Amino acid sequence: MASAGTQTKELENDNACFVQLCNPNIATLKEDVLYHFGLSTSTHDLPAMFGDVKFVCVGGSPSRMKGFIKYVAAELGLGHPGEDPPNICAGTDRFAMFKVGPVLSVSHGMGMPSIAIMLHELFKLLYHARCSGVTIIRIGTSGGIGLEPGSVVITRQAVDAYFKPEFEQVVLGKRVVRPTDLDERLAQELSECAKDLREFKTVVGNTMCTLDFYEGQGRLDGALCCYTERDKQAYLQAAHAAGVQNIEMESSVFAAMCSACGLRAAVVCVTLLDRLEGDQICSPHNVLAEYQQRPQRLVVHFIKKCLVGA
Repeated sequence: MASAGTQTKELENDNACFVQLCNPNIATLKEDVLYHFGLSTSTHDLPAMFGDVKFVCVGGSPSRMKGFIKYVAAELGLGHPGEDPPNICAGTDRFAMFKVGPVLSVSHGMGMPSIAIMLHELFKLLYHARCSGVTIIRIGTSGGIGLEPGSVVITRQAVDAYFKPEFEQVVLGKRVVRPTDLDERLAQELSECAKDLREFKTVVGNTMCTLDFYEGQGRLDGALCCYTERDKQAYLQAAHAAGVQNIEMESSVFAAMCSACGLRAAVVCVTLLDRLEGDQICSPHNVLAEYQQRPQRLVVHFIKKCLVGA
């Protein structure tokens, strides 16, 4: 890890790196409506509202991201104890957004289409707000492969269902493939933070991103199934041999979009079960709730460490 002085210099250098978009059309718009956030460049002073953001954390559930920002506020000593943070996107029911100090917490729904919509508008928000030196981290849940439930996986590379490090999308009838690179140094910094905490098993490995929760992940308990337990086990073992530690439904498009826009990004997910042992999530609610807090504790420790170093 870099020394405090080195971290300070790097953060100062990052401040000159404003968030950029890969779309020249945005600069020509008189007004940019962030429809799914209920925000607009003409009705909201985005630089005043978000210009100080340095850390963006995204996750599936609105309630989870609200709980996360309350945890951030308590750990950073911001706001008042027990204060209910306002939902910045209260004008829409698509996504939820909360902010405290330099930390923005945003829900993204479930699956790649939902998170992609959110990321398009999030990146535009950061661009219009003139944010710089931003780090973005997805925190969530997943199914592990060969890991005990409650293990935390820091993603080295997001891969598709063929174990390829790419995200494919059809644009204007043509196949567009983007790499799913994540920031290696950020993953290492998060891994070092896990060693600081020593609270739960944490590994760095590949994360497989699928199109759905059931057939796409080889489950036998969906409404449709055209394969056997043996077929499932063979596929999961092949994934594990390819370096896959866990499975979820958002990492590929998240990594591809962050990489395309030059954003420092990471994915940190807890495993709710070992998929080699079964398909259904059967742990008690209180156990699952504690599991889901583990990525949050790791990421907040990372944020605190960065702010102290700055």
